[in-house]
Amino acid sequence: QVQLTESGGGLVQSGGSLRLSCAASGSFDINHDWLTGWFRRAPGKERKFVAMIKWSTGATHYGDSGKGRFTTSRDNARNTVYLQMNDLKPEDTAVYYCAAGRAPFTIIEAAGYESWGPGTQVTVSS
Repeated sequence: QVQLTESGGGLVQSGGSLRLSCAASGSFDINHDWLTGWFRRAPGKERKFVAMIKWSTGATHYGDSGKGRFTTSRDNARNTVYLQMNDLKPEDTAVYYCAAGRAPFTIIEAAGYESWGPGTQVTVSS
């Protein structure tokens, strides 16, 4: 079982930046097709795919909400994945979650991920 913990959320003004971290621990081998996905849930809305990174190759994929402004990366030595978010907008306000799963599965769908972090709140003021 993989345990995940997000950090780095907070309050930022529109146009600002934040970097979220997702630390992984437990039964976790980065060479076994593990992927880490980022999702977010805005108030009153469904959880939405933001980005994904594959631990072994660093391959990434972004949802519409993450393209162009968000970048995900990983530090294998620290078992940590990052989500750099730039030019933040009020509509980015949400609880952000990281999740882990083993390929293959449909990466934009939450159901394929095996483990989830508790989430971290990001609030963007206008």
